[in-house]
Formats: sequence, C-alpha cells, structure tokens
Amino acid sequence: MSLADDIAVQVRGLRKNYGSLQALAGVDIAIQRGEVFGLLGPNGAGKTTLVEILEGHRSRDDGDVSVLGHDPAADERDFRERIGIVLQEEGIDPVLTVYEAVELYSAAYPRPRDPDECIELVGLSEKRDARVETLSGGQRRRLDLALGIAGDPELIFLDEPTTGFDPTARRQAWEVIDGLRSLGKTILLTTHYMDEAQNLADRVAVIAAGRIVAEGTPDTLAGRDVGDAVISFRMPDGAQAGEPPLPAGTERVDGRVRFSTASPTRDLAPLVAWASDRGVELEGLTVTRRSLEDVYLELTKTGDAP
Repeated sequence: MSLADDIAVQVRGLRKNYGSLQALAGVDIAIQRGEVFGLLGPNGAGKTTLVEILEGHRSRDDGDVSVLGHDPAADERDFRERIGIVLQEEGIDPVLTVYEAVELYSAAYPRPRDPDECIELVGLSEKRDARVETLSGGQRRRLDLALGIAGDPELIFLDEPTTGFDPTARRQAWEVIDGLRSLGKTILLTTHYMDEAQNLADRVAVIAAGRIVAEGTPDTLAGRDVGDAVISFRMPDGAQAGEPPLPAGTERVDGRVRFSTASPTRDLAPLVAWASDRGVELEGLTVTRRSLEDVYLELTKTGDAP
C-alpha cells in the first residue's frame, strides 16, 4: 500500500469566505486511515465549515480536498456510500422501533451491516423492539451511532457525540467509539470536551480564526509533554525556616508549596532526600504538566474566530 493509500482525508490550502467573513484561511490537514482524529475549536472558529466541506455538504472557494480518494464537491454516489455521519440530532420517526430505524437506514447502502449487529455494537440489544420515542437521551445517541454505521462506512464523522450526556452515559459512548476504532474505521471527532479528546483521539488539531494553530497527539500537543512541570505539596509540620530546600520562585499559599520547573526530577530529588532524612511525608505531593485543556485555552484565547 502506498503512502497515499494510507491517508483517508487530505486537505491543502482550504479556503472559504462568507462575503467579507473569512471562515477558513488556508487549512492543511491529513488524517490517516484507521485513526480517530479530534478536531477542536471554539464556536465560530471554522470547525463546522471545515467538516461540512469534507462531508460534501458545503462548497469551498479554494484549495484541494480528497476524502477516501474523492472530491466531496463532486457529490458522487460511491463517496456517499463510504461515509457515515452522526449529527448532534437525527430526524428519526419516533414511532419506529430501534430495529426498524436501523433497517430503514441500512436500505440506502449497497453493502450494509446487519441491523442487529449494529444494534449490538452500540449496546442497544435490549431495546431492539422498543419505539424510538421511549428511549432515553443516552439511548437515542446510541441509536444515532447505530444509524451512522448502518452502511458499514470506512469514514465516520462524529459531531459532538456526547453533548448533554451524564458522566456514566459519556463513558459508555466512549466504549462504543472505541469499538468502532477496533473495527478499523477512520473517525473524525468534533468535541468541546478535552477529556473526550484525550481519551479517544490518536491525534488532534486545534482550529482558531479559520486556521489550524496546532496539531499532534493529545499528550504532545503544543509541547505540553516537555513544558514546565508544576510541583506542589503541603508543608510538613515543624519545618524550620529555610526548610525544605526549594528553588527560586516558589509560592507558599495556605500551607501549600508550589513551583514550576523544567527539570522536575532534578528539583524534586533534594526535597525527597530532605523528607526521608527527617522521616516526614510530603503530603499531597503532585507533579503535573499543562493539561490538554490548558493548552487548548492558550491556543485559542487570542484568536478572533470568524
């Protein structure tokens, strides 16, 4: 398989204007086959416009776009048959049963998955014969996922798949999405939940003001894996003035000690040695780096998104 065959989505120099408003200002991305790619960005950043162009629902002004080897703007039937789209809300007839709804969607594809298999994959087997109108919000979202995979697509667009979910339902949805990954599907995920991107995405891109401002794995985005670490602990009782050994710039607030360092191992070693020599604990000791949410907020705070 050639390198080009490994790429499910290739975008170069993508531009889109709405009159004088520039929604996309030269976007470049590449999504590998079989990966979960997270697209992050504030409202108005151009995220929806980008996804709709990739789905073939919106035209572009300039740039090259290839999705599964097709130009989405050509609106080819073969292209439609190879993608699945899970919107935030599907217009499903509420009087249909779960099975009937999946069977109906399956009929539009030449090589659909078995409806019962789709229902089992999303964890709705017990609701197979229940009417859509009787499902809970979380169960409706599972049904949306079942409809999105009914045609056995190669590429699945997931638009905010867990918006409005409680924590338990969100975790269950993550398990479903992980199951789709195990089937070898390529997934483009848009989400406002940083923990969702952290747990599900192989790579993420942040879009702000119509431009991709950072791209990488959730753990390495914008250098978050090599940036300064923050060491924090509660000061042991009975510590004397000048103890323990602390670097310059250390903050002491309400009995807690906190400092940033580019060399956490080096700066933590004398602290641990000091505590060990005195037989005391550094209670609440934590060593953390910037979270994905911290990085996201830094990347998007100055963007005047269209």
